Amino acid sequence: MTLDQIQAALQQAVRAGEPAPHGLLRGSAQGLAIYQHAYRARLSEALADNHPALAQALGDEGFAALAAAYLAAHPPTEPSIRWYGHRLAAFMDEWAELPHPALADLARLDWALRHAFDAAACPALELAALQPEDWATLRPQLQPSVQLLALHWAVGPAWHALNAARAAGQEAELPEPAPLVHTLLVWRSGLQPHWRSVGDAEATALQALAAAASLAPWLEEQGEAALPQAVGWLQAWSAEGLLAAA
Repeated sequence: MTLDQIQAALQQAVRAGEPAPHGLLRGSAQGLAIYQHAYRARLSEALADNHPALAQALGDEGFAALAAAYLAAHPPTEPSIRWYGHRLAAFMDEWAELPHPALADLARLDWALRHAFDAAACPALELAALQPEDWATLRPQLQPSVQLLALHWAVGPAWHALNAARAAGQEAELPEPAPLVHTLLVWRSGLQPHWRSVGDAEATALQALAAAASLAPWLEEQGEAALPQAVGWLQAWSAEGLLAAA
């Protein structure tokens, strides 16, 4: 076998958890087993690091079972381990062994917060420093960290309880999640990710702003009656650090 063939065979054996091909690594089965264990353990750690609230909610045993099932269904495809787990929430939606369907929404929030933490930052658009007559010519954009999450369960109280318990080094007492179709806004201000609930009107307006060529048509689209509300949103979004200068 060539060196490339040997490397490919070993990689396959490590990833699949299978014995090495006949004649390869004779007498080194134990060493191969160590690599196979380390491969799975490192991926499970990365998955937990990207989903800290979910890992805490499931506990060590429950999360280990989820990590093993996810790895079997979705082996890593990205060069960076940072992106391992980008399909986890969708996988959980279909996983028969999931203890509660709300956990998939908790995974979505975890992943969005991690993305917000890693996202690039553009120069902020500070409306307070501008004259109102200058607003119409602006070309605002959303910061790369801004995301809108469509959720079906009220996972916010559980997330807060888990976060507080983790900070205190205690076990969390989780409230029973209630069904709730709603939207969460996720973004980063400075170095800190944030999230809050938004109504349908605000979510629609924020999406329209992201697609607008300038502020003038967006303001017209809101309508005269809703103009005070639209201006209030702009001021709030600017204060929260959601807006970037084009």
